[in-house]
Amino acid sequence: MAEATPMMRQYLQMKAEHPDCILMFRLGDFYEMFNDDAKLVSKELDLTLTTRDRSKPAEERTPMCGVPYHSVEAYIARLIAKGYKVAICEQMEDPATAKGLVDRDIIRIVTPGTVIDSSMLEEGRNNFIAAVCLTGEGAGLCFCDISTGEASGAAFHGKDWMEHLLNELGRFTPREAVLSPAAWDDPELRAFLRERMDCRCEERPEEAFAPQAAWDLARRQFRTGLEGLPQEAEAAVLAAGGLLSYLYETQKTDLSHISAFHYYTSGEFMELDLTARRNLELTETLRGKEKKGSLLWVLDKTRTPMGGRLIRSWLERPLLSPVQINKRLDAVEELVKDPIAREELSACLREVTDLERLIGRIVYGTAGARDLVALAAGLTRLPRLRELLAPFRSSLLTVLRDSMDELPDLRDLIGRALVEEPPFSVREGGFIRDGYHKDVDYLRDVMANGKSMVAAIEQRERDKTGIKSLKVGYNKVFGYYIEVSKSNYDLVPDTYIRKQTLVNCERFITQELKDMEHTILSAQDKIVALEYELFCQLRETAAAQVGRIQQTAAAVAQADVLVSFAAVAAENGYCKPVVDLSDKLDITEGRHPVVEKMLKGSLFVPNDVHMDGGEDLVYIITGPNMAGKSTYMRQTALTVLMAQMGSFVPAKSARIGVVDRVFTRVGASDDLSAGQSTFMVEMTEVAELLKNATSKSLLILDEIGRGTSTYDGMSIARAVLEHCAQRLRCKTLFATHYHELTCLEGEIPGVKNYNAAAKKRKDGVIFLRKIVRGPADQSYGIEVADLAGVPGRVIDRARDILEELESQGAPAPAPVQPREESGQVSFLDMGAGEVASRLRQLDIDTLTPIEAMNLLYELKKML
Repeated sequence: MAEATPMMRQYLQMKAEHPDCILMFRLGDFYEMFNDDAKLVSKELDLTLTTRDRSKPAEERTPMCGVPYHSVEAYIARLIAKGYKVAICEQMEDPATAKGLVDRDIIRIVTPGTVIDSSMLEEGRNNFIAAVCLTGEGAGLCFCDISTGEASGAAFHGKDWMEHLLNELGRFTPREAVLSPAAWDDPELRAFLRERMDCRCEERPEEAFAPQAAWDLARRQFRTGLEGLPQEAEAAVLAAGGLLSYLYETQKTDLSHISAFHYYTSGEFMELDLTARRNLELTETLRGKEKKGSLLWVLDKTRTPMGGRLIRSWLERPLLSPVQINKRLDAVEELVKDPIAREELSACLREVTDLERLIGRIVYGTAGARDLVALAAGLTRLPRLRELLAPFRSSLLTVLRDSMDELPDLRDLIGRALVEEPPFSVREGGFIRDGYHKDVDYLRDVMANGKSMVAAIEQRERDKTGIKSLKVGYNKVFGYYIEVSKSNYDLVPDTYIRKQTLVNCERFITQELKDMEHTILSAQDKIVALEYELFCQLRETAAAQVGRIQQTAAAVAQADVLVSFAAVAAENGYCKPVVDLSDKLDITEGRHPVVEKMLKGSLFVPNDVHMDGGEDLVYIITGPNMAGKSTYMRQTALTVLMAQMGSFVPAKSARIGVVDRVFTRVGASDDLSAGQSTFMVEMTEVAELLKNATSKSLLILDEIGRGTSTYDGMSIARAVLEHCAQRLRCKTLFATHYHELTCLEGEIPGVKNYNAAAKKRKDGVIFLRKIVRGPADQSYGIEVADLAGVPGRVIDRARDILEELESQGAPAPAPVQPREESGQVSFLDMGAGEVASRLRQLDIDTLTPIEAMNLLYELKKML
């Protein structure tokens, strides 16, 4: 340290204050990193590692690497994506005017959860930072997206508080979590955040979550949301206080756009655990982690970034209130019925910019002129949007229209102040519109017409003195001067100040000439400084309207999602569900919303579900693999979720009694990192759902017990099924290969047998994709293996072994009652029912040959 230069001592001091950050240190036109930071960044970003002191021996040199200041955001984004924190150290004074060492300071610490720059954010997805405060009796949770200003919190108490806490973390998927000391010391919580969520964890001191400090910070930050909070919400406020203290410490700027705190309880939204969200592939596919192939991919036709984020939020948080659900459904119904207005709304929404994140950057102080122009461009579409919404009469669309503030004052101000296409940087001028400010216009005139100003002075001085040969010149030594020949020296006024004597002439200056010189030479610097000052004033004016803009953005986002729901419903033939508080789950000709979109060249075979809290409570579904059992169960769950988020559903008709939770046990893979086998994972998930399900829950159980021996697995499966039917009394879809379980129909009230129909042929088996009453007559396992391409020699040997086992009296499926074949099952596709009906009604004796040919052609088309 003693041998370090003053600049390096300055760097080392700041690095010591922020040891957990990569320190980007501004030196001229570069941000430099030294020592271990330089080695790390050089490796992570593939940058060249250099040194400042080449004269020293290699082992004493200081490693160094740097990035240009004008492109630093891209490098920061890559570091943040890898989970690092970056401290930005800026020059706080102009190096040209500084005396001695340039003053520097940390202006901001960028972390995965505090990203604000658009280049580091995914447009249609929130970027949440969370705070968790464990209180001993429960936990408080707070989430914030500082790019939009959204802040919410919840508190959890009782014996299952940890499970509810983890479910909420899984719902919001924060990029970063701020933890109280007790939360930091909880291994289950930290493992979930780091390993399941890939979330960066930050420990904060106990005093950051102290009640008095937390309430003080919350009252200082939030203008709304703290009034009338129940006593149990205290933990959520503690979490909010801990989060705010972290944000103040790292962001060091105005956060007034985070002004409203939304406290929510478990009774507002359907709770979904991480397993259910992943198994149902709500926002991404299970294998590829892609949006395409998920429910979000089907439903998201939003046109604005705000709408894209909101539809994801609605999908993750289905409602529990039929009143609120039906407000959304009524709005969607109106939009479905008016396709012309819907298309016009969609086209208008497409031109609305990201008002939420734009005002966030404006308040934050990082917005440029382009951001303000984009804000004004988005506001320009609001009058037309309100006009298009005016004819609609549903209560929700009316409220949304009234909530949209057109902000004509701000829109007009930005339009008058800024050019249509401003430059990227606001430090170089050229973005203030002509006519907005007289001093800018004057300085521009000076820069554009400097020669004419010189010529005007020259002509004026000639006329005043009578010296026809007088001229105004310029050189770098003396600047502007008046040159007079020796023969005219006696005509020089007393106001001229001699500057230089030459052989044939004298050179003078005047006060006017000095003023003009100063004006011309300093015009560029003056206009850049003045434009930046005017821009800062304009940005502050826009920032003051943050409440109006956020309210408008929220209304636009909701309208966008409703239009998206309507567009998807119209395109795919969805119906409006009836949603109430009954125990009914009636779906007629239901379809899987994703699978039907992915099918190419074939139609999806629809199926019915008719469940209630009494006689039709549990479906035991048997049948071969690949026959459609899992698709049927998943589509039922997705239909419920879609209805409760306010969307139309893929069915001919549907009545949905509100479901409080959806649990899934669909497939499993070994969790080797946690030391758990497939069966252990399966049993852990079963334990959770049996512990937390209620009579209002929907259970999707696929192949319970298959990960262990036959008799163990069958015993567990039966016990679980009996518990669901007799104790929980909740609607359950139970797929199994244990045919012995089909005997429970008739033994346990509410249990019914269904099977995925298949037709055996000489050359194999054909899956009809239809779920019909009764148990399956056989498993078709060998036929499925044959379809999958298992070598013929193996298939033949399997048949031989099967015959041998059956002849020896090996355990076989329980005998099943023969079921009546419906006409539909005797055909090979979804048109079978119609074909059979037509044939039954046909009087062949009255048909003419041409009528018979036409009918045959028509039936062929149906098939």
